[in-house]
Amino acid sequence: MISRRHVSLKPVLGILAGLSGLLAASAAGAQTVEIPLDQVHVLAFKTPVKTVFVGNPVIADITVIDPTHVFILGKNFGTTNVVALDERGEEFFNEQVTVLDRPGSIVTLQRGAGKSTLNCNAARCEGAPTPGDENVPYDLLTGQIDKRNALNAKAASGQ
Repeated sequence: MISRRHVSLKPVLGILAGLSGLLAASAAGAQTVEIPLDQVHVLAFKTPVKTVFVGNPVIADITVIDPTHVFILGKNFGTTNVVALDERGEEFFNEQVTVLDRPGSIVTLQRGAGKSTLNCNAARCEGAPTPGDENVPYDLLTGQIDKRNALNAKAASGQ
């Protein structure tokens, strides 16, 4: 004969609810920091930081401002993470950092296999070296920039 025991599910449901709340809170606190290339983002912590580290310093760099603020500089395209430890050495921050393309109008000059990147607006273009650009003497690049600027000026004047 099989005996059935009555087991209360309330404690089990309470534990499951607590765990799901904890998981939801950590997911809600997760963030991805997105930084344009060659720009800085200020990251503020709720807890004072004793140690802060970036996973791949080729992608981003960190400068500590004070115990609760750091600058993150986007150095190269890609994704890495930032980890912060409190005074007890316990991790309280570990988030993704993605370095994106610069805002604005990017123009890529392609010469055979080589390329150069320019940041342009309606009036002028300036060199904006990007990872993968060839090492072109600036005077050669500025000659092409000057030609483009002259064409822009001519088009703007209606000639």
